[in-house]
Amino acid sequence: MNKKNIFRIVAALFLVACMIGFTLYQRIFSDNVLKDGEIFIGKSDTMAQLDAKIAPFLEDFNSFTWVKSQKKFKSTEAGRYLIKKGMSNNDIVNMLRIGRQTPLKVSFNNQDTLEKFVERIAEQLETDSISLMNAFKNEKFLKENDLTEKSVLQIFIPNTYEFYWTVSAEDFRTKMLVAYKRFWNKSRLEKAKKLNLSKDEVIILASIVQKETAQKSEKPTVAGLYLNRLKKGWPLQADPTVIYVIKEQKGQDYVVKRVLNVDLEINSPYNTYKNTGLPPTLISMPDQITIDAVLNAEDHDYYYMCVNVEKLGYHAFAKTLAQHNRNAVKYHNWLNDQGVNR
Repeated sequence: MNKKNIFRIVAALFLVACMIGFTLYQRIFSDNVLKDGEIFIGKSDTMAQLDAKIAPFLEDFNSFTWVKSQKKFKSTEAGRYLIKKGMSNNDIVNMLRIGRQTPLKVSFNNQDTLEKFVERIAEQLETDSISLMNAFKNEKFLKENDLTEKSVLQIFIPNTYEFYWTVSAEDFRTKMLVAYKRFWNKSRLEKAKKLNLSKDEVIILASIVQKETAQKSEKPTVAGLYLNRLKKGWPLQADPTVIYVIKEQKGQDYVVKRVLNVDLEINSPYNTYKNTGLPPTLISMPDQITIDAVLNAEDHDYYYMCVNVEKLGYHAFAKTLAQHNRNAVKYHNWLNDQGVNR
């Protein structure tokens, strides 16, 4: 065989090798993701389930499975993974194999009960509601933090927080407690002290204000009214506390549009018509705006309030019982006209 033929064979082999190398490089390192997205891999997910979740994002699914097999990728860490347009099969496999998941934003607003809060969180994380509830009601945790099953709701300040999707119920609880302690900074603690209230008492009062009004501008006024009553040693006579008792007895889905005189006689430490001072614990989860409204309560001479029928959603405030009675008559007449009996 002459040199010319040998050169041709070597050149052909080199060309084939280049073509194979280029094809392999394309399979491994070229872009294969069509669109941005996210996938959630559960702890019990199989590789077949992983494939089914990632396939819709890929231009060439077969090249992905080939790379996966070549890299002996047989298991992945559970988590939330971001898939970005332009990623290669190599990028995806490496990300999944080492468990390089991306945290997500977990948010919640003020929840009426611990049960509702647990449901809200379980919707956003892998952990289930039972695990969360058990973590929040853990006797050791409650005792160490001077909490009860009724008061534990106060450590959750409505906001948006960052967590890994796979965070355990216990780690979630710990991070929320840290955030709660951070919320009670020096400034807030000093304001609570000036009101002669502990942070627990501020939360309790804020929970009542939260239920009393949805108007941000009105919250400091309502808080100031209740503080005036506390200073005088008067019962708060807060309808939300009576509604809380009724719902405790009849169920959280029971609708109370009107508090009746018979309701005011219910024997319960949460009934602020029969008892002076604050209830034993919060009656709902107050948000930061409402807590700060208590800490920055308006200084005024109001001691009474009822719904303002001329501006629904707001309250009519009064300094004297005579003024309040006139406002109350308007409100009760309006309820009767609307046919609201309960």
